Amino acid sequence: MSDSTNPNRTSSLIDRWFLAHPATVNETYFQHMRFAFGFAFWLITAGLAALVHAFFPALCETTASRILHKLVDRMNARH
Repeated sequence: MSDSTNPNRTSSLIDRWFLAHPATVNETYFQHMRFAFGFAFWLITAGLAALVHAFFPALCETTASRILHKLVDRMNARH
């Protein structure tokens, strides 16, 4: 029998790839996905604000740093 059809190996891969890390922060897979998507959204928003600021220094002067500070606070509150 090949390793790919071994049920123990399959459940081990699912656990390692999808369940183990969320469990370390006491979340389900979908709770962790929601948090990560929200975090990614705000990181992209901060990056875009920084890009606007690079071209137009008078715009978005503190936007990226404010977002990053809030994200750091949010991350620290989880642990």
